[in-house]
Amino acid sequence: MSLPIVAVVGRPNVGKSTLFNKLIGQRLSIVEDTPGVTRDRIYSKCEWRGKEFMVVDTGGIEPDSNDVILAQMRRQSELAIEKADVIVFVTDIRCGVTADDYAVSEMLIKSGKPIILAVNKVDSLGEPPLELYEFYNLGLGEPFPISSVHGHGTGDMLDAIYEYLPAANEEEYGEDKIKVAVIGKPNAGKSSLINRIAGEERVIVSDIAGTTRDSTDTVIENEYGKFVFIDTAGIRKKSKVTDKVEHYSVLRAYMAVDRADVCVIMLDATEGFTEQDSKVAGYAHEQGKACVVAVNKWDLVEKDDKTMQEFRT
Repeated sequence: MSLPIVAVVGRPNVGKSTLFNKLIGQRLSIVEDTPGVTRDRIYSKCEWRGKEFMVVDTGGIEPDSNDVILAQMRRQSELAIEKADVIVFVTDIRCGVTADDYAVSEMLIKSGKPIILAVNKVDSLGEPPLELYEFYNLGLGEPFPISSVHGHGTGDMLDAIYEYLPAANEEEYGEDKIKVAVIGKPNAGKSSLINRIAGEERVIVSDIAGTTRDSTDTVIENEYGKFVFIDTAGIRKKSKVTDKVEHYSVLRAYMAVDRADVCVIMLDATEGFTEQDSKVAGYAHEQGKACVVAVNKWDLVEKDDKTMQEFRT
C-alpha cells in the first residue's frame, strides 16, 4: 500500500533537517548551519501511534531569490508540497516572523493542504515564550513550539499530523496477485522487460534515460500466475539527480519497493554490477523483499567460458 506523505518545508536554516532526523530517529539529512545545505529532498518512513507515513525533507524556500541553486531548491520544495498529504511548516522563534515566512505561508495556503505550523528552537521547558504568539499572524492556526534538537514538543506536533493523515491507500489488487517492482538504474531495460512479459507495448520504451517518471502498474495473468508488475523510474546516484521531476521519481521508486512482494533488480550487462546497483539492491534487501537479479543486454556482451561466473561472483 502507498504511505501518506508529510513534507517538511520552510526557510533555509530554521532546523528542518534536524527535525527530520529527530522524527525518523537517525542522522540521515545533512545538518549544517549554512543555509542551503539540504538541496535535494530526502525521505524516510516514520511511525506515530501505529500509523506509518513517509517524511520528506526539503531544501529551504527563499521566495524572491534569483540565485540558480536557491531557485531550484524552491522548485523542489514546491514539488514536495504538491505531492504531500500534510505539510509541516518550520519557522524559527529566534528570528520571529520574517517577510519570507509570510511569503511561504501564502504559498502553502494556496496549496489547500493541511498545514502544521512548527515554531522551532524553543529549547527551554515550561510556558512557551511570548514571542510564540507572533506566529498566529501567519494565518495558519495554532503554532506548535518545538525543539528539533531536544525533541521537546514534537509529540504534540505529531499528534496534529496524525489527525490529518489519510488512510494508507489499500491496493486495488487482490491477495492472489504477486506485486513485482522492477528497479534499477535508468535505461537498464526495465520497461522493455515488462512489455516483453506482457506481450504488448504497455509501457513507454525509449533509449533516453529517465522516460519513466512515475511508477506504472501492469497486470499480467499467464500460466505461471497473476502478477502486478510495477515499472519504476531509474534510481540514479544522488549527485546526478538534478532534474526537478526526477527527484520525485526516485521517491516513487523507493515507495514501489515498499509496495512490492518481489523486486527484480535489473542490471545492464554492458556496464556490469556498479556501486549504484548495490545501493538499489541494498534498499530492497533492507525492506525484507525477495529479490531476483536480471542481467539485461546479455546479447551485447562478448562472452567466453568465464563470463557467466564473473557475473555470479
